[in-house]
Amino acid sequence: MSNFEFPEASADDSVAPGSQHAILNQIGAAVMLTDPAERILWINEAFSRLTGYQTEEIIGRTPKILASGRQSPIFYSRMWQALDSAGHWEGEIWNRRKNGEIYPEWLIIRRCNDATGGITGYVATFSDISKLKHAESEVQHLAFYDPLTALPNRRLLRDRLAQACAAGKRSNGHGALLIIDIDNFKILNDTLGHDIGDHLLIEIACRLRQSIRQCDTAARQGGDEFAVMLEDLDPHPQSAAVSAETIAEKIREVLSHPVPLTEGHEHYCTASIGVTLFRGGEKSVDTLLKQADIALYKAKEAGRNATRFFDQAMQTTLDHRAGLEAGLRHALAREEFVLYAQPQVNAEGALIGAELLLRWQPPGQALVLPNDFIPLAEESGLIVPIGLWVLHSACATLRRWAADPRRAGLALAVNVSARQFRQPDFVEQVASALSYFSIAPQRLKLELTESLLLDKVDEVVAKMRALHALGVCFSLDDFGTGYASLAYLKRFPFEQLKIDRSFIRDIASDPDDAAIVRAIVAMGDALRLDVVAEGVENDAQYAYLTEHGCRAFQGYLFGRPVPLAEFETRLES
Repeated sequence: MSNFEFPEASADDSVAPGSQHAILNQIGAAVMLTDPAERILWINEAFSRLTGYQTEEIIGRTPKILASGRQSPIFYSRMWQALDSAGHWEGEIWNRRKNGEIYPEWLIIRRCNDATGGITGYVATFSDISKLKHAESEVQHLAFYDPLTALPNRRLLRDRLAQACAAGKRSNGHGALLIIDIDNFKILNDTLGHDIGDHLLIEIACRLRQSIRQCDTAARQGGDEFAVMLEDLDPHPQSAAVSAETIAEKIREVLSHPVPLTEGHEHYCTASIGVTLFRGGEKSVDTLLKQADIALYKAKEAGRNATRFFDQAMQTTLDHRAGLEAGLRHALAREEFVLYAQPQVNAEGALIGAELLLRWQPPGQALVLPNDFIPLAEESGLIVPIGLWVLHSACATLRRWAADPRRAGLALAVNVSARQFRQPDFVEQVASALSYFSIAPQRLKLELTESLLLDKVDEVVAKMRALHALGVCFSLDDFGTGYASLAYLKRFPFEQLKIDRSFIRDIASDPDDAAIVRAIVAMGDALRLDVVAEGVENDAQYAYLTEHGCRAFQGYLFGRPVPLAEFETRLES
C-alpha cells in the first residue's frame, strides 16, 4: 500500500488529516486498489455494500472473483490494451455479487506509476448502474413499443421493414405487409367508452400475436389500425400471395370471434385488410406503407370485412382520385362549376319546371360528371359550400324567371346532400337565400334521397317541417331503391316522389318493373303525392306511364340536360 500516493486532507475536511482510507470510504462509488499483479490490496466500505464481499474475503484475491462470464476474452484484451497505451480505461461491464446476482456497473480503472514510470498498481472505481439501465430500457420500450398493447409501434415497424427488405436481397424470398383496420371501432369507442375500446384493442393485439409465426411482426400503427409484416415467404410471387392471403383470412377469422367486454356483453368485430408484397429493395418503406393503405382503402370500399391486395390499377385510380380532390378544393373559388338544367313536363308535354344538375369543368379538361366528383365532395366535406352555391344559384334563377310571365310558374328542383342537410344552420341558410332573392318559396323544390331519412329521423322531420312552413317543397328522389314504406312516408312532408330510372328503363318488357311502377303511382295517389318518372327515353315508356296514371316526367324524350344559360335561351324562344 505504501506505493500508492493518497491526497493530503485539509483542515476543512470532515476527516482527520492523513486519514486517507477514511476519504476513500466516504466516496459513494466502490473503490479497489491492487498491486501490479492485480492482487487486491484494499477496498472501501462501498465495495462491500455493492459486492457483498467483506475485506477479509477479498484481500489477496484478484478481480476475477467478480467476473460474470458475460464478457469475452476479446473484451478484456481490448481493455488491457487501452490501459497499457493510455493508462486508464472506463466503460460498462457486467459483474457478479457474492450471492451470484449479475448486475451492470460503470467501471473506471487507472494505472499508478512511480517516479521512474514503473507500474505500482491499479485503482478501480465502479458503481451499480442497474437503475439507469432499467430506465434506459423503459425509454427504449416507450420509443419503439405501443404502451397499450405492448406491440411494436410504427417506428419499430418501419425499422423492421427496412431490415426485411435488406435481408430479402440475399434470400430472394418475398415478404408481405398487411394493414389491418378494425371496422366501426369508433362507434364502440364513442358508445361504450374508451376503457372498453382499450380492452378490445388489447385483445386484438393478443390474437394477432397468436395468428402469426415467430419470425413475423405484429405492430400497432395507432388508433384502431394494426400492421403485420410477414417474412420468408415463397420466392414465387403467386405462391407468396397465396400464403399472405391465407394468413390475412386467418386473422380476419380469429378477429371475428366474440370478445367479452362487460358482464353479459360480447362484441363481434370485423376487420378490413390491405396487403402488398415486397422482395429485396424493390420498394421503399414509404412505398410499401402507401400501397398497403391503398389496398386497405379498397377493402373498405368493397363493404369492409374484406381483404384486398395492392395492384397498379389501384394506384392509378387513387392517383386520379387524389388529383380530383386537389382540383375540387379550388374549383368553387375558380368558378369551375357549371349548372345544367333538364326539363320536367306534365302528361300533356307542357313544361312545368326543371331540375338543376351540377357539372364540373376544369380548365382545359373534359367535363366531370356528378358520379365522379360528388362522392368525393361528400367525403371531404366540400359538398357543403358547393351545395350552398347551388342553392343561391337556384334562387337567383327563380328570381329572373319571376320577372317573365312565361317562366314565373316554373319550379326548380335542387339536389341536397345528406351532409349539407345535416348542417345545424341548414334551415337558416335556405331561409336567408329565400329572403335575399325575394322568391316564391313554393317554386323551390329540394330533392332528398331515402338514405338521408334513415338516421336521426326526428331531427330530419323537424328541419323539413320548418322549411315546409316557409313554403319550400320536397321531392323524394330515386324512390324505390331504398327502404321507404307507407308509415315511413307519412312522417315526412313530401309533395313529390320520383320513380328511379332503373324501373323505367325496362318498363315495357319487364313485368316486375312494370308492377313496381304501377304500385308507386297508386301509392302516390293514395298519399296525395305527385309522382315524377325519371329517365323516360322513348314513346313506349311514356305511353305506358300515362296509361297508368303518371302525370309528370323527366328524361331524354323531353330534353337532355343542357347548360342553364342555354336552357333559358330555349325558354325565350
